[in-house]
Amino acid sequence: MSAVCIQIVEGNPHLRSLLGWHLQQVGCSVYQAASLQQARDVFLNRQPNLVVLDSELPDGDGIEFCRWLQQQSQAYVLILSARNTEADIVAGLRAGADDYLTKPFGMQEFLARVEALTRRSRATAVPVLLDYGALKIDLVQRRVQLNQELIDLTPQEFSLLYVLAQAGGAPLSRSELLRKAWPDAIDNHRTVDTHVLSLRKKIEVDPRQPNLIQTVRNVGYRFNVELVEPIDRNGSTPSDKGRSPNRPLSGIAEGR
Repeated sequence: MSAVCIQIVEGNPHLRSLLGWHLQQVGCSVYQAASLQQARDVFLNRQPNLVVLDSELPDGDGIEFCRWLQQQSQAYVLILSARNTEADIVAGLRAGADDYLTKPFGMQEFLARVEALTRRSRATAVPVLLDYGALKIDLVQRRVQLNQELIDLTPQEFSLLYVLAQAGGAPLSRSELLRKAWPDAIDNHRTVDTHVLSLRKKIEVDPRQPNLIQTVRNVGYRFNVELVEPIDRNGSTPSDKGRSPNRPLSGIAEGR
């Protein structure tokens, strides 16, 4: 199970440490969280392949967190729970869990279930680097390079850029971005606009006329993957040659 990143979200510190130790012994990278607040932050920062999730946490219901994880569409989920009725198990699986293990359980069974899920993870692994030519997004180191220069992004700016880029050019509403890119439940759409503005200032040639992160009228924002090209010192791209100075780039959405 080497090169697998696993997040443990468990309220019991002794069990959390025990599970982490055993997973590390078989070569996994392990990150731990004791609460939902920590769990959201760790997930967004580390992008684990698998989340081992306690159904009952000090600050909320693990099943609700499982639903949030399912919306991220990135990690497998193994629920650990003292709730052992058929209804409880069905509720956990319907919330998005890929497996459900009732407490108490044997360590060998736990490791076998983790191994089975990580086999699926390797088969459908997301890339560790999103490469758009001039723009490169390193998902492991959480670093962004533009024209071979590191761009200093805040953790929240990185998460926002990552979610936009992962959409492959599809527009995302402000509500979707808040749900997928923010660690806390926020219902203020202006928060998205503010962070998009700060992100544009760091990665756009001209933030006043953004081409990479486009505004889609009456929807939200999209990442223009077709337009990421090497930029020379004068701020022009190879495809700019021969283009009229006043002619806009093709494919730019109206209403930026």
